[in-house]
This record gives sequence, C-alpha cells and structure tokens, in this order.
Amino acid sequence: YLETMRAAGCLVPLLGVIASTTAFTVSPSLAKSPGTLPPRLYAPAPALIGLSLRRNARGGHGGGRGGLRLGGLRCSEQGDWEQFVLEIQAKIIAQAEEADGKGKFIEDRWERPNNTGYGITRVMEGGNIWEKAACSVSVVRGVLSKERAAAMSSRGRDASEGDAYFAAACSLVFHSASPVVPTFRSDVRYFEVVGGDGWYGGGADLTPYYLYDEDATSFHQFYKDVCEKHEKGSFAKYKKWCDDYFYIPARHEHRGVGGIFFDDLAALSDGSSPVEFVKSVAEGFMPSYLPIANKRKQQAFSSEQRDWQLIRRGRYLEFNLLYDRGVRFGLDGQGRTESVMVSAPPLIAWKYRAEPEEGTEEHRLVE
Repeated sequence: YLETMRAAGCLVPLLGVIASTTAFTVSPSLAKSPGTLPPRLYAPAPALIGLSLRRNARGGHGGGRGGLRLGGLRCSEQGDWEQFVLEIQAKIIAQAEEADGKGKFIEDRWERPNNTGYGITRVMEGGNIWEKAACSVSVVRGVLSKERAAAMSSRGRDASEGDAYFAAACSLVFHSASPVVPTFRSDVRYFEVVGGDGWYGGGADLTPYYLYDEDATSFHQFYKDVCEKHEKGSFAKYKKWCDDYFYIPARHEHRGVGGIFFDDLAALSDGSSPVEFVKSVAEGFMPSYLPIANKRKQQAFSSEQRDWQLIRRGRYLEFNLLYDRGVRFGLDGQGRTESVMVSAPPLIAWKYRAEPEEGTEEHRLVE
C-alpha cells in the first residue's frame, strides 16, 4: 500500500479514497523519512482526509481509469501538470530576459503552512521593454471557504464549504514601459475539488494603449490557429468569452482588445481531455506577444502618450479589483496577497473625467 502511494505521487487523495473502508495510521517517522514521499505533494493534514471522506460519502468518486484519481486528474497526472507549469514558467522567464536585454527577474519562493502548497513568484522591474513583468506559479491544497464554494456553485460546479481542493497554475502579466507596447496577461490553471471533478481555465489577452490594427489581428490569428488545431470551430466561443469577461460594467467599456478565455473546462466539445489544448495555449504565450513587443519597443512616444498609458492602467486595476474572479479568489483571506497583487501596474493615474477628444487615437482605442 505504501509503495503504491509513493508511486502515485500523493498521499492525501489516496487516504481519502481508502479510509472509508480501511483503518490505518501513518507513522511520523514515515512522514519525515527523506525520499519516501515527494515533499512538495505530501500534506500531513488529517482535516483534509476527513473532508475527502465526507465528500465521497456525498457521492464524489475516488476511482478512475488506469490509476488513483482525485476525481479529476490521477495523482500522477497532478504531478505532470505541476511539472508543466514549472517548466513553462522557466521558459517564459528566459525568453523575456533575453528580449528585454536589461531587466532580470527576482525569485520569491514561498510555502503555505503544514505543507499545503508553495509558489514561485518571479518579478522584473525597470527593464527596457517592461516597466514591470511578473510570472508566477502556485501549487496549493486547501479547504473551500463559504465564499469560494458559493462562487463555484453559481457556475454549476459541485462545491461546498469545507471541501478540500487542489489547484496549480502559471500566470503572467507584463506591463510595458512604452505606451505603444501593449500590456499582456495570460494564464493556465487546473482546479479540482477532492473526491469530485477537475477543470481547466486560462487564456491570453492584449491591452494596448494605442491601437495598431495589424498587431491585434496577428494576436487573434495566433490563438485562432491554436484553438482550431485542437477543437474545430472553438475560437469564436473562446474569443467571445474573453470579450465578455474582460468588460468593465461601471465604465461601459472593454479592458483591451481581448484574445481568448476559458474556464470550468472539463472536456472539449468532442468529449476529449482539454489538457493538450491548454498546454498549447501556454506554450504560445511568448510567441504570440514577443513579436509585437519587439516591433514597437524602439518607437518614440510623447509625455502626453505616457499620461494616457497611466490613465488606462487605472482601468486595468479597476477591473482586477472589482471583477476579476482570480484576484477576488486570492484576496478572500486564504491567498498570499503579495502574489495576488503582483499583477498590478507599477504606476497608475486617475484623472477626473478623462475623456479623450473625438477623432484622436485615444478615442479610437476606447471606441
């Protein structure tokens, strides 16, 4: 049993499945034995075990094809996804530093209490292309708060207060130093309720301060090709999802020119797993954006254009704090605030009734 548990790459999910029929004790010496269990995945949390059992009693499933499952991914697949987000983060950092030529990313590693998760937040400040760029990975196990469970239930997910969950994600936000270089935001993530199902989310979107039609066209075409490769006819729905999501109702305007967005994605339209599609989206982050940034980075700009950039950054932060589900999820008291707010622009301006004149490039952007 212990060898199977070790090979599966996790402990808590397995205990939740087996404990309903088997009484057992895990020796403290086993838990602390070097090399016995993967330290980043082992969570000696009896509360989570009990929560998993309670969910199974409600009807959650713990079995699955070809391996031990936590309802969604098999334990080994959780490890694969965790490894993927770590690798994609490393690639993004290397590509960004090479392109910028000046800025370097600092590394801030953090851990949650009781071995329930960790993260790696990487931040560049004061670069040639990017005034601030952040690329973060988080791998977390926790317990759903009342607010988190309610938010998931409102989207049709089977989630209750007190349910244990697993989540792993890679996200990035690159804020440009120049107003003619757009801000870029993207992420991929996996979320699973212990004993239930799991689903993916993610996307990529562009927020320019001055609209260059050819840049927006090439960005959308890139992700259309990614979508159509994995799921025919899917680009239109993911693009609309992005347009609808990144909208600021209080301002009656969109935050940027969009891209693609998806959430609660458990299967593609043909019933197949979305994991390869999601990985392709992540692998396209820098190839979709870097050509645009490189093309515009040497372009001259005025102080007035810089002022407009700061005003539009204010809209960016307004959306994040008022409407973004990920930010609100992370700021409910269980998240790491510094890592959540790393997506904020470095400098922002709010100007009373900042309404651009008709016929200007600023007005064309808003329209």
